Amino acid sequence: MSAGTSVSLASTEMDYHSLNAMLNLYGDDGKIQFDMDRQAAHQYFRQHVNQNTVFFHDLDEKLDYLIENEYYESEVLDKYDRAFVKSLFQFAYAKKFRFETFLGAFKYYTSYTLKTFDGKRYLERFEDRVCMVALTLAAGEEQFALDIVEEIISGRFQPATPTFLNAGKKQRGEPVSCFLLRIEDNMESIARGINSALQLSKRGGGVALLLSNVREHGAPIKKIQNQSSGVIPVMKLLEDSFSYANQLGARQGAGAVYLQAHHPDIMRFLDTKRENADEKIRIKTLSLGVVIPDITFELAKKNEDMYLFSPYDVERIYGVPFADISVTEKYYEMVDDARITKTKIKARHFFQTLAELQFESGYPYVMFEDTVNRANPIAGKVTHSNLCSEILQVSTPSTYSDDLSYDHVGRDISCNLGSLNIAKSMDSPDLAKTIEVSIRALTAVSDQTSIDSVPSIRRANDLGHAIGLGQMNLHGYLARERVHYGSDEGLDFTNIYFYTVAYHALAASNRLAIERGQKFHNFEASAYATGEYFDKYTEQEWVPQTGAVAEIFERAGVRVPTQDDWRELKASVQLHGIYNQNLQAVPPTGSISYINNSTSSIHPVASKIEIRKEGKIGRVYYPAPYLTNDNLDYYDDAYEIGWKKIIDTYAAATQHVDQGLSLTLFFKDTATTREVNQAQIYAWRKGIKTLYYIRVRQQALEGTEVEGCVSCML
Repeated sequence: MSAGTSVSLASTEMDYHSLNAMLNLYGDDGKIQFDMDRQAAHQYFRQHVNQNTVFFHDLDEKLDYLIENEYYESEVLDKYDRAFVKSLFQFAYAKKFRFETFLGAFKYYTSYTLKTFDGKRYLERFEDRVCMVALTLAAGEEQFALDIVEEIISGRFQPATPTFLNAGKKQRGEPVSCFLLRIEDNMESIARGINSALQLSKRGGGVALLLSNVREHGAPIKKIQNQSSGVIPVMKLLEDSFSYANQLGARQGAGAVYLQAHHPDIMRFLDTKRENADEKIRIKTLSLGVVIPDITFELAKKNEDMYLFSPYDVERIYGVPFADISVTEKYYEMVDDARITKTKIKARHFFQTLAELQFESGYPYVMFEDTVNRANPIAGKVTHSNLCSEILQVSTPSTYSDDLSYDHVGRDISCNLGSLNIAKSMDSPDLAKTIEVSIRALTAVSDQTSIDSVPSIRRANDLGHAIGLGQMNLHGYLARERVHYGSDEGLDFTNIYFYTVAYHALAASNRLAIERGQKFHNFEASAYATGEYFDKYTEQEWVPQTGAVAEIFERAGVRVPTQDDWRELKASVQLHGIYNQNLQAVPPTGSISYINNSTSSIHPVASKIEIRKEGKIGRVYYPAPYLTNDNLDYYDDAYEIGWKKIIDTYAAATQHVDQGLSLTLFFKDTATTREVNQAQIYAWRKGIKTLYYIRVRQQALEGTEVEGCVSCML
């Protein structure tokens, strides 16, 4: 049984859903009834999980059954002695894991655990899933398997959904979270891109596609004018593809498309998300992202026109696809070049439209192109991001024959994600080891992944071994330590924590390179090889700036790396390299946050008691991690905290993350489009790389507040 143990006599008569709902009602003492949610978790096991779990007499019987009936992948278990496998499971069970909340237990059993093929009965406990993940990733290394179990079961590291859901199962998708594809300006690339999106979507990940290189509406084809249909028909084809492909029904297909702000179709692109858009162009389920260079902000500041350039002409003249050109660097040169077809719009009108659409739909995502590429330590250009806007890697184009076979296999992008629980990691007896085990676990996902259906994805993974170590539970940890989110102490902690993680992540990848005698492809052209990456760490001292944060690190026993540590690491990296081309990326961490009892990513909470709608069960209430009746003041919600402090927090972390961080901005219902524009400009100036969603608090309807309702009154 995996829930709390003390249940009052009265509550045993109540069902788990009713008990969870009492979390949203103040008790007779005027306090939030946190104990009712713990009792709900207990009752969920008594009333539902236990009676719907397949019974086995012992572990041998269970494992044999799951292998023989093709639930578990036998090749995973065959790499170990059965005695070790049993000892690993017993090691996990001995940890006496308990879900902290009802929603955590509900999410696990609804979305992750192995079920019978008819979906009606459960075949795994949480500990079983953890062990199968560890056995899969460790690939026969017993100590590594033990280390992975220790980190996951202790709540310090949580693999992302595709890995946690799929590892060790016979009927499964890929354990990979994110894919990014390029589409070039020809029919073969478009066709191949759609096919690749279908192949990847059915295997378990979100797929983002770059459309910046596709010629605009009305551009010539074979010198005949006004022939191209532009990007919107491609978007419609992709949307239909994603609605069709899903991962064995477990996850709906999800896609995003990115377009350069200076592409001639940019306004049509944005119009597809308008609420009143014509059905012929309206995009309902596909996510949109816009790539904005520095020059666009500079033109808006001067209230000038912004020119939009034909990708077809740019590629014809410069010999490289439009997305691989620095628009900021080449802008005035392209403006003056009569050979390039161009149109113009007002730069401020573009930003105004952006804000209007974000108010309506939350879209588009934004990637600040020049900020991303200035910070990118890898040779080449980052042209777009992913479905959650945290993956920022270099890609290169592929070329195709008429039959869609590859003439040249370029490099598209996949990324394997997993996140540290900041609170539990700071409690770790050895933070450096926690980070190293996490880096090695993510690397194992990369090493074991070979997506042959999309050769450009396979090639990039084989050459780069890219991973994305994320973070979650920042707000929960700060509140637990009596630190306000976005305060001087909050920013100080964020800075030093991410600084420390960056050091240990690089050190772990360096050790992998030494052990394997292998560094990522083209390491020599990177800022790691030149040493430039390390300058900011070796030329200045990074230490806590506030007494509170210095005390937190001292009390936790976490040593902050020194300049000398960085100098030694720099020397070792320059000599031996690092194994992983990319190391960190901070995703939104949705479902895994609930099962890990964490606040999502490094956002502040959206509310102290979150209300979620979960399928047939309806409303479910989730208390913010570490929230008590005594520390409510430390849980101001994201709307009250405001976008400026959120951006400041992300800026403190961003400088230590080689890829991106999924950043959602929250606005009160009194916000205007002007304020959204101000936030975008502030984020750009603070060095933020990407913006994810825009959330505007919905104004409460008159008369909807209920006396004694926690979520209404807080």
